[in-house]
Parts: sequence; structure tokens; C-alpha cells
Amino acid sequence: MFSKKSKDIIEEKNYTKICALLIHAAKIDQNFSLNEENIIKQTLVEIGAKNSDLIKIISEAKKIENDSNQILYFTKEVKSMTEINKTKIVEALWRIIYSNKVADIYETSLMRRLGGLLYIDNKIMGNIKDKIRKLSQ
Repeated sequence: MFSKKSKDIIEEKNYTKICALLIHAAKIDQNFSLNEENIIKQTLVEIGAKNSDLIKIISEAKKIENDSNQILYFTKEVKSMTEINKTKIVEALWRIIYSNKVADIYETSLMRRLGGLLYIDNKIMGNIKDKIRKLSQ
């Protein structure tokens, strides 16, 4: 008998893809800070990654993000996650963007694209953005 994997269980290789997406958002303003890396680490742990695996995950994610020119490869894993984990990822993306208190046009453009790719309603995306923006001020 075959069993379906729970959407809550994330395969180890997929943490790397999710991390690469978060790194991509952090690098889009040309300033990948330690604060942004800490947000990424915290998010990975929140969705189930082990602390002991974080260095390896981030190192591999930096390589694949650097070698890729498409975010579709990274969004595939997020799209199939539970709504709770998907929301955590979107919140992390906005926290990364607002970690320097300002969202530039490239960052907001990325988030509009991600909203469509991840099938997140504009109203929900806007609510998450407003929540994180208020917390960052």
C-alpha cells in the first residue's frame, strides 16, 4: 500500500530550495546582511529544519541561488506547502525586505511575482506586507 507524504513534512533537499528563495529576496537589493541571514535561519527552523543542518542548507542554497536565473525552481516547493508554512515563508520574505526599513521597487516587484507564482491572493499578500511593515517600524 502506498502512503502520501504529508504536506507538513519537508524533504531535506527542499529546505535548500526554500532557503535559496529567501536568499534571492535578501540579495535583490544588493545587500545580504547578517540580520537577513538570521531571519532565514529562524524561518528554516520554524518550518522544521534542524539547527545542526543550517550551515549546510545555507551554503548549498547560496550556490544554487547564485547559479540560477529563475525563481520558479525555488517556488515549486513553497507552492506545495501547507497554508501555515506558506504563510511563514511569505512573512519571512517580507521581514527580509523590511529588515532595512524600506522596500524598493525591485523587492516589491519580486513579491508581486511571488504572490502569483505561489497562488496567494493579493489581499492576503497585502495584509502580510502591512503586518510586517508595521512590526519593522
